[in-house]
Amino acid sequence: MNKISSEYFENYTTGWSSDSIRLMPTASETAKRLFFYIQECGYFQTDASYYTERAHLNSFLVIYTVSGKGILQYEDSCYELAPGSACLINCNYHHFYKCQQNGTWEFLWMHFNGTNARGYYEEFAKNGFRLLHCKDTFLMERTLRRIIAIHQKTDATTELLSSQLITDVLTEFLTDTCTYSQDSFILPPAVLAAKRYIDKHFKEPLTLDALAEMLHISKFHLSHEFKKYIGMPILEYMICARLSYAKELLRFSRLSVTEIAYEAGMNQPSYFIRIFKKRESMTPNQFRRQWTDNN
Repeated sequence: MNKISSEYFENYTTGWSSDSIRLMPTASETAKRLFFYIQECGYFQTDASYYTERAHLNSFLVIYTVSGKGILQYEDSCYELAPGSACLINCNYHHFYKCQQNGTWEFLWMHFNGTNARGYYEEFAKNGFRLLHCKDTFLMERTLRRIIAIHQKTDATTELLSSQLITDVLTEFLTDTCTYSQDSFILPPAVLAAKRYIDKHFKEPLTLDALAEMLHISKFHLSHEFKKYIGMPILEYMICARLSYAKELLRFSRLSVTEIAYEAGMNQPSYFIRIFKKRESMTPNQFRRQWTDNN
């Protein structure tokens, strides 16, 4: 069911046990400006009558299933929330979750936000939404329970510690983004060969066409696979390799900026200076002076 209105919408039942926990802390302006912060968090033990449906809420939601099973409808798909699974939801999008019929569902949850919250979500969901099947269920459950515990007993460290714990949870989701496919643990031969060649020959003129021809592979397939497994386009990887080497030369050699540009494989010093400034927010000479002054 898609909601056309852009106004906040929520329906729910209170089918949770008397020992369930629901906290709604009020974040300070400092937390909103600097940290991840909790909007709501809790622990629910629900019966078959429980459900929640909402849309257009400026919040992100993590649900971790402790026992029983839940059902999640999100982005036109349906997911079974089994023990050890977790989901990360953008609450601006319509979503519906409930206890599985004729059962019970025990779960931990947190609504959170922060200046980087959307970026974390988009990084996690960039290849499509999916559930996280926690490899370390104790870590996820313990972290969410600690978030609840520190908000039950508020002190001067609560928001800072809470932000750290939220980051730990989100790190689990982003780590899974890198490794959810078993193939991600082993680079395909063409990707590995391209990476090794760039690492060894980045000072030389390199093009995607030449790499693809050398590896006897379509340049489009190589480009797609390299970004999938390495996490950045081939050109970006080449630039990073050259800039990393250039920074070493700026720190530990007496070569001029022009000489360093050529030495690092960038045959147009003006281009080298421009891209260095864009990436490092300072010129090569400023970078060199910074390290010279510090020493």
